[in-house]
Amino acid sequence: MTATRRTRTLHGQRMSYVEACPDAVRSADGRDDAGDDPEVVVLVHGIAGSAETWTPVLQAFEATGCDRLLLAPELLGHGESAGVGGDFSLGAYANGLRDLLAVLGHRRVTVVGHSLGGGVAMQFAYQFPEMCSRLVLVASGGLGRGVSPVLRLAALPGAEWVLPVLASTGLLGLGARGLRLAASLPTTGPGAVGLREAARHAASLTERAHLDAFVDTVRSVIGPGGQRISGTDRLYLTEGLPTLVVWGDRDPVIPVGHARRAGELIPHGRLEIFEGAGHFPHCYEPERFAALLTEFCDANAPAEIDVASLGPRVASRGA
Repeated sequence: MTATRRTRTLHGQRMSYVEACPDAVRSADGRDDAGDDPEVVVLVHGIAGSAETWTPVLQAFEATGCDRLLLAPELLGHGESAGVGGDFSLGAYANGLRDLLAVLGHRRVTVVGHSLGGGVAMQFAYQFPEMCSRLVLVASGGLGRGVSPVLRLAALPGAEWVLPVLASTGLLGLGARGLRLAASLPTTGPGAVGLREAARHAASLTERAHLDAFVDTVRSVIGPGGQRISGTDRLYLTEGLPTLVVWGDRDPVIPVGHARRAGELIPHGRLEIFEGAGHFPHCYEPERFAALLTEFCDANAPAEIDVASLGPRVASRGA
């Protein structure tokens, strides 16, 4: 079982994704064992990230086995997905996921989102409830105001001029190398996981297309005072949608308090805190995360929600 990178062209732009566990839904003669609607799990990365952030999880599934198709798409302007200009809002990212899944022929999926990807996953569930079987939020954005000062600085006026200068002078690349060096020190301990991921994210910004997408994306969701977009007022709409929240208790980017509050607001939601983990709990303990994801999916049947069923809920809140 080997992960394979694939691409599709959507609206004239390339969208890249990694596919793993294809044998889980295909029989020996190449036909889907589950008919037209196989079990699919979509893994959405965070800002300045890529499908690479899910590599440890995919490797964990490869070692232990997997009975669901795994897809790790790269959002527009990230990884190998083209993205020179465009709409980098949560709604547009959710539309891109919908379009990719439609092209691939997947009608309903479990959506797992990390950081910005968590906000995209929530937006996907809100916009396309009939396509969302389960929702998993990992150190997710969109659940409160708190966020790293570094990301707040990137939202300030002039960032679109300052960051390219830092990239062109090699300072961003130098910073990425410094993070990698720090991660390699024996004294770093468990924090090495987060430093390696941060280094990968910082290195991606040395490419102008990624840098432009980063600035536009940051400004669409973050302001100088913190996160500008919150989905907490709509978490009641997850009633009937199996929802899992995963967080590291040492997250320096988005406070773990967001997880605890979300756990209280999500009807029948489940909260899992990874002790000692930072902003990338899925990389800190990939085997545990893979086992948790499998157990969660096995224990919760796919939801069957449509737009019509949401109407009475929204109306009742406005009464």
